[in-house]
Amino acid sequence: MMVEHDLSAALQQQVQQAAQEKRPLNIVGGGSKAMLGRIAAGETLDVSGQRGIVDYDPRELVLSARAGTPLAEIEQALADNNQMLAFEPPHFAASATLGGTVACGLSGPRRPYVGAARDFVLGCQLLNGKGEILRFGGQVMKNVAGYDVSRLMAGAWGTLGVLLEISLKVLPRPAASATLFHECSAARAIELMSGLLSQALPVDGACYYKGQCYVRLAGSAQSVVEAQRKLPGESLNARSHFWQRLREQQLSFFNSDTPLWRIVVKPDTPPLPLAGDWLLDWGGAQRWLISDLDAQQIRNKVQQHGGHATLFRGGDRDAEIFQPLAQPLRALQQRLKHSFDPNGIFNPGRMYAEL
Repeated sequence: MMVEHDLSAALQQQVQQAAQEKRPLNIVGGGSKAMLGRIAAGETLDVSGQRGIVDYDPRELVLSARAGTPLAEIEQALADNNQMLAFEPPHFAASATLGGTVACGLSGPRRPYVGAARDFVLGCQLLNGKGEILRFGGQVMKNVAGYDVSRLMAGAWGTLGVLLEISLKVLPRPAASATLFHECSAARAIELMSGLLSQALPVDGACYYKGQCYVRLAGSAQSVVEAQRKLPGESLNARSHFWQRLREQQLSFFNSDTPLWRIVVKPDTPPLPLAGDWLLDWGGAQRWLISDLDAQQIRNKVQQHGGHATLFRGGDRDAEIFQPLAQPLRALQQRLKHSFDPNGIFNPGRMYAEL
């Protein structure tokens, strides 16, 4: 087996050669997110062997691991110390890795209440498009050198560089948790869920699914019990694993061959007049739509409400998957791409056709 140094050197050599030949590379870890984004192109750059927890001090609430480390391995190490990845990332497959999790920047139901994946990235080590190994940020919050650069890698889909190692802030697991659910209309659920964002209640999950509004509470045992008295609904059996099935898109709602759209709007936005099946997550901010409607029709309507729409699964993956960028943002994205990857070899076209 290659030791860490040899593997990093092998990846570096492959990148340097590809840069000289201006040959595209498709960065692959566990492959759990391969169905997302535009169709990948280029020679495979396999980073799955770059694995292992490098440093973890539960007292400091910081964990550093190589990008190819299985997400399940990291979550188990945290669970053994009664801690967690607070942004609750989806796996979508047992092969999910830390690098793919950060590169895709996806977060689970807890995201509106604690922050997104990028908010927990403290630092990273990466290979740029010249084959140089760079390190940004650090392992503690107060070390802010290069902090924003590290966050740039979250949600960049591997278009800016090859993640080799990542440092994350982690949080203690809540002492108690409970879920309440009750029947109501979508409009009423949006009113309730968006209102919870401004209340001093230990809410860390809220969604609307099949005519039912679900609210998850988490915190001290006393705070959870008191909150249950103030909110409507019956208690949901924890053995239903509802929030995990929501996070992993295993609810029956997602069992469809029709295109699945991820729509992000302000939480209090009224129900959108778009035909299809809806599931509302993130307290109403993240909305899932299963629909055959034209992409432009969906995006136009979502933009009218100040949001953006992503074709998450299905449909034409050669077309634009993500919301088209306005010219100033597109120019900024192109400058960033040229700065980190001047020859355009990393995951070309995975996010946008011109990147």
